[in-house]
Amino acid sequence: MLSNSFSWNIWLDITNIWQYSFMRNAFEAGTIVAIVAGIVGYFVVLRKLSFAAHALSHVGFAGAAGAVLISINPLVGLLIFTSGGGLAMSALGRKANNRDVQIGIVLAFMLGLGVLFISLYKGYATEAYSILFGEILGISSSNVIFTFIIGILVILSIGVIYRKLLFASMDEDVAEAKGISTLKIGLLFMVILAFATAIAVQVVGVLLIFALMVTPAAIAQRIANKPSEGIAISVIIAVIATWVGLFVAYYLPYPVSFFIVSIVFGLYLIVRLIEFYKLRKQLVI
Repeated sequence: MLSNSFSWNIWLDITNIWQYSFMRNAFEAGTIVAIVAGIVGYFVVLRKLSFAAHALSHVGFAGAAGAVLISINPLVGLLIFTSGGGLAMSALGRKANNRDVQIGIVLAFMLGLGVLFISLYKGYATEAYSILFGEILGISSSNVIFTFIIGILVILSIGVIYRKLLFASMDEDVAEAKGISTLKIGLLFMVILAFATAIAVQVVGVLLIFALMVTPAAIAQRIANKPSEGIAISVIIAVIATWVGLFVAYYLPYPVSFFIVSIVFGLYLIVRLIEFYKLRKQLVI
């Protein structure tokens, strides 16, 4: 991103990076988003809602475009549309892992609205377009505070419904038999997912939301023995990928989101290759 050269003295390099306010904002917001994405993403993978997370990010783009059209902060529109979209997706289908058609219908309608809003806007909708690819290096101090508030709300909400959410995510039928309202839990989680998606797109954008929301959790699920371990591993992977991505992007003229995506994808491939090697070794024995 900048002309500064890498010195191989990590502490000196970090100190050099930290002197710029835009990099501090990026690290602060990125860390919050990574933690939230790691936690929420674990349940996204567990509940087989990867498509929903992807769809909500596109729904958020329509909201950002609408916000730009009426001259308000794109994040506000992003949050409103992802929340509404999440509720619609959950309400249209009772089972959390059986909503592909409903999600696709909501997604198509919201994308149509996004196209309409962009076509109606006569200026340069750079803020809305940045939502597509992420613009973490352009995050302001006010957006960092906004991200922090939303992040805390998401984490607290997950904490409140953690046991019921985990139970319902593992076996909806048994959870219902035990008196847990899976529809209510599903609605609450979709709203939580909407809020998490709204802040995550600032880092990796609409088109690459899987990088932080799904891939670290998918890796964690393959190597963890307990849900608590899986959530912790998912968060650690997301945070490290974000930090390393920001660090590398400071010295190279390429998007931060590219590095974050590459890191988590590389880790996923490594885990799968290790699994393949172990399986092959067992078959040989």
